[in-house]
Amino acid sequence: MWKPDRTSEIPIYKQIADEIERRISYGEYPPGSQLPSERKFAEQLGVNRSTIILAYSELRSLGIIESHTGSGTRVSKDKWEATPRHTPNWKRYAEGGSFLPNLPFLRRIREALQQQPSLIDFASGELGPDLAPVAEINALIRKLPDLSYLGYNDPQGYFPLRQALLSYLEHYRHIHSTESSVLITSGSQQSLYLITQCLLSPGDAVAIEDPSYCYSLPMFQSAGLRLFRLPSDERGVRPEDIRALYKKHRIKMLFLNPTYQNPTGAVLDQERRVQLLDVASELGLPIVEDDPFSLTAYDVRPPLPLKAMDTVGSVLYIGSLSKIAASGLRVGWMVAPRAIAERLADARAQMDFGLSIVPQQVALQFLGSDDFAPHLERLRMKLLYKRDLLVETLQRELADEVTFTVPEGGLHLWCKIRPKVSDARLFEEAIRRGVAFSPGSVYGSDSGYMRLTYARPRTEEIVPGIKLFAEALRSVME
Repeated sequence: MWKPDRTSEIPIYKQIADEIERRISYGEYPPGSQLPSERKFAEQLGVNRSTIILAYSELRSLGIIESHTGSGTRVSKDKWEATPRHTPNWKRYAEGGSFLPNLPFLRRIREALQQQPSLIDFASGELGPDLAPVAEINALIRKLPDLSYLGYNDPQGYFPLRQALLSYLEHYRHIHSTESSVLITSGSQQSLYLITQCLLSPGDAVAIEDPSYCYSLPMFQSAGLRLFRLPSDERGVRPEDIRALYKKHRIKMLFLNPTYQNPTGAVLDQERRVQLLDVASELGLPIVEDDPFSLTAYDVRPPLPLKAMDTVGSVLYIGSLSKIAASGLRVGWMVAPRAIAERLADARAQMDFGLSIVPQQVALQFLGSDDFAPHLERLRMKLLYKRDLLVETLQRELADEVTFTVPEGGLHLWCKIRPKVSDARLFEEAIRRGVAFSPGSVYGSDSGYMRLTYARPRTEEIVPGIKLFAEALRSVME
């Protein structure tokens, strides 16, 4: 985001006025559009409100903007052309279309992190820089073989990477498949998008866990799907509930994250996995198994994925390198029946002609390198240390206010907040004090829950971050 240059000889208010005029000329602020309030713009740019008042005054004197009591400040409609012109109503377009915007809390989190880079970030569901194999991947990039061709690649994915993934899945997750059944995607989110857009139709009913990461993805509503929640306990979802939902709503597909579930960290136990697969095969019900966290298991061996136990082809299995290596690589995969993999590859070819060959080559080299297994071991050790540090700090600072179950893997801690507080008030107060978290309502939970991601903040930020959160919580309790 643009910021004024405090070392420049040009006054800050003049820099801001010039920047606003530039944005107007580029069409970012079309004629007649509303400008940010003086207070909000001052917060965004980190300046005094009086500076914005001066900048707006400068633009008003030139006839570029106009202010009216009660309606704020707008770009002048008459300044830019002698003959009146009609500008498209971009606001209406931005609010239209069938693809819904992110949930307000998610947009607010992103906005806060962009505006305040110093925020201690317990909200972003990804590995922090201290956990990613940055040095290893940089070394691999320097050693990449010369690319002989930079045209469009196979929309199903780079064939050598699909071959390498077969070995990876067999070794680490006991999943056996073939190259023609593997689709390379830009991550689990693209896999879910392709499934919802290509294999389901508006009005179809699908089941998701309660709470669930899927609930935070408006893509399900954008596809016109009807979402039905599956309650879960300490052993995961109950297979008999799936049969009941199918009987009542004729659900077409089941979306599960059965190992270190996001956001709760829960694990679907072995007995229920067997029962669930039996129910699915009985009903002919497809299961989408999202498995991003299983290789983060700390002191225990994670259960077999549903896909490894699937003998009738009920499971679409998706994974990625985002949660075990680096989200910026944008490499994920899906294991599916050949007809489904080809159907989805055809759809993604219509979207982007296939994933870039460069990150696929990096992923191929990393999966086959001597660095991969040691990285996983270090990742588990560091995550375990961060988890324990977060747990100890919460128990010390908020023993009476926050409860949780300690996860055996994954990146997140799911917490219940005992005092009754407003999600919105607590969130804004935490942001004001310098710490971000994800309210439970993002995942479909009732008010009074939150997700803390201990993988994202640096180790030295965890203790001060929880202390700031404790201050925020107690201030909204008063």
